[in-house]
Parts: sequence; C-alpha cells; structure tokens
Amino acid sequence: MKEKKLLIVDDQNGIRILLCEVFNSEGYQTFQASNGKLALEIVHEEKPDLILLDMKIPGMDGLEILKHIKDIDPETKVIMMTAYGELDMIKEATDLGALQHFTKPFDIDELRVAVREQLCNGLSV
Repeated sequence: MKEKKLLIVDDQNGIRILLCEVFNSEGYQTFQASNGKLALEIVHEEKPDLILLDMKIPGMDGLEILKHIKDIDPETKVIMMTAYGELDMIKEATDLGALQHFTKPFDIDELRVAVREQLCNGLSV
C-alpha cells in the first residue's frame, strides 16, 4: 500500500513538529509549512492526501489557503485547526470543503482517529 502523504500547515513550529512526530510514527509521510506560499508549493509538488490546516496564519490566512488548495485539486481532503473557534470562519471553511475542524488545544488521539478515518477508510466523519 502506498504511503499516505500528510501536509501540516501551522505558523507555530512546536505544533508542526509534534504533529509530524505523531503522524510519522503512524506511518504517514509528512510535510510541513509555516505559511501559505510554502503550503501551496508543497500541494503542487507533493499532492498530499490530507492537509491539516491552521485557520490563523500571518499573511495568507487558512481560509484563503483553503480556497487555493481547492482550486488546485477540489478532491484534496482538508481538516482545519483553530485556537479561536470562530463559528463564522468554521462555517465558511466547511462551505469551502473542509471536512472537519479541531479547536486547539485538541486531543491528539481524536485527531489521529480523524486522520486515519479520512485517509484509510475514505469516510466522511
């Protein structure tokens, strides 16, 4: 079975490192980006199977990045992460095609299950 590719987009280095460690240990190939420009370059080059995308990133915010991701490939699976829980932004992200959202601090086990379900089973949760 092909190793699944997971892109983690967050401006907080600690979050990216933690999530890469967790998902590398689960057998996924991980990529990380601290900003929208780098994230979109990785989407073009690596075609990740799933993206964990922070909602608030300086420069190009998560919603803008999500729009660009969906322009590149409408089938790309995206799970949003936010520390703010702003309902209007969460609704817009869902309308744009985000599958789920997690509010920081999130339960890492719940996030692992969501990623596994999206990538391995292809289920919408």
